[in-house]
Amino acid sequence: MSGRVIADRYELSTLIGQGGMGQVWTAYDQRLDRRVAVKLLRPDKVAGPEGDGSAELRRRFVRECRVTAQVDHPGLVTVHDAGSEGDDLFLVMQHVEGSDLADHIAEHDPYPWPWAVAVAAQLCAVLCAVHAVPIVHRDLKPRNIMVKPDGTLTVLDLGVASVMDSDTTRLTHTGSPIGSPAYMAPEQAMGGAVGPYTDLYALGVLLHELLSGTVPFNGTTVLGVLHRHLYEAPLPVRQLRPEVPEALETLVLRLLAKDPQHRPASAQEVYEALAPLLPARGVPGGPLDPTRPFLRPHAPWPDRAARSAGASASASAVPRQPRHDPGPPQQTDVAGAVDDVKRLLGEGRITQAVDLLGAILPAAAAQHGEHSPVVRSLRKQYAATLMDDGQYRRALPELRRLADERAAASGMADPASLQFRYEAAQCLEQLGEPAAALAEYRALLPFFENQYVSGDADLCLELRRRIGHLLLALGDHAAAHDMLARLLHDAERRHGIGHPFPAEVRRTVQWLGQVRG
Repeated sequence: MSGRVIADRYELSTLIGQGGMGQVWTAYDQRLDRRVAVKLLRPDKVAGPEGDGSAELRRRFVRECRVTAQVDHPGLVTVHDAGSEGDDLFLVMQHVEGSDLADHIAEHDPYPWPWAVAVAAQLCAVLCAVHAVPIVHRDLKPRNIMVKPDGTLTVLDLGVASVMDSDTTRLTHTGSPIGSPAYMAPEQAMGGAVGPYTDLYALGVLLHELLSGTVPFNGTTVLGVLHRHLYEAPLPVRQLRPEVPEALETLVLRLLAKDPQHRPASAQEVYEALAPLLPARGVPGGPLDPTRPFLRPHAPWPDRAARSAGASASASAVPRQPRHDPGPPQQTDVAGAVDDVKRLLGEGRITQAVDLLGAILPAAAAQHGEHSPVVRSLRKQYAATLMDDGQYRRALPELRRLADERAAASGMADPASLQFRYEAAQCLEQLGEPAAALAEYRALLPFFENQYVSGDADLCLELRRRIGHLLLALGDHAAAHDMLARLLHDAERRHGIGHPFPAEVRRTVQWLGQVRG
């Protein structure tokens, strides 16, 4: 495949990685004459044979790549391009110099514990930015982390696992959960809803591996590994390396808690716990030293300082002129702006549509009144577009406001109000608040069950599925099994045994039974 040109632009050069879902190549961007990395993914490897799963996967892929490309952090690989060609989905990324963390661990045995702290602290900074979007990485592991020559870390594959997943963790058509079993949180292993707490568990596994030389749970089969994640306690790292600070061991054990609610509340909290253990200013131990960013903040890369100095001596300093940011355009032609929004949405330019909707709402309220049908329609479009853009934190208050207004006018059982509440619960789920999302879904379920015969049957089934997955995420396996088993019966009765929806529920129920057994 070397020499193949993707999208009439990216020439594949050398295969540098291969797995069950695709390949990673070094490549050349012919237009800008630069080296890049290209990840090729095969939708059929995950989507399965049922229905149009492959087409849905392609749609999610483009959406997730667009959302993740908006996350701005120096610890994340830059996404240059994404799309599909033939049977492949492709993701074009910055080519990162250095060594992946798995090789770095293998080359340094035992791994110095201050290095482990520096690695974890940098990852916390990345996860804070990622979880604020909110995005869940879902597959944090050493092979997805690069150590650059200046000691900084770059996290790869952000969004790829969530593309292969859905809004909650699903099983592949082979009946196995998506992700790497050795780093998989219990709720992810059981097919439950995932959140930032899932990445924190993976961070705990990674820290345990850095400190002890091995992951806390391994085995000869995927099922065996996941069973240990669910039911075995990890070995405290100080039993293997007494020199590890007690505070660090305590943090690792908290990160590896089976119940997400017993883990640290956020990556920020983990960083604050690591901060007292970070090294003070000093001399790095050489290239690929992950403590370097803390020992010499903002220092040039190794061997680059001399080159930079030589170049600077012959260059003249040109003062940089400040750029004027005019801000969003002041839009007063509401009707014209609405037409522009429709055009942008039709072209897939969702982020621009969000910005334009947010800008015209004040003008529309001034012209037509805050509670006019025009403004209500625009606010509904704004909330829906925010959700489609992955901006759940901004969509949540808009949806709650719309739900409250409809309920005040037409009662709690008003279908539009219930739909807004359902979408608000989806936001809570995406924001990593499983208990709050579960409470809202449970409060909604009686209303949807009462309307079951009036056309909302599929939505009712989906609501029950979400409740089951959230129960799994919160560790209530018995209640989850009961909910999903009854859901399976009703879904098969409605759709038939071969339909994709009951087929997926059946896989989850069977997997739940296997892992529990």
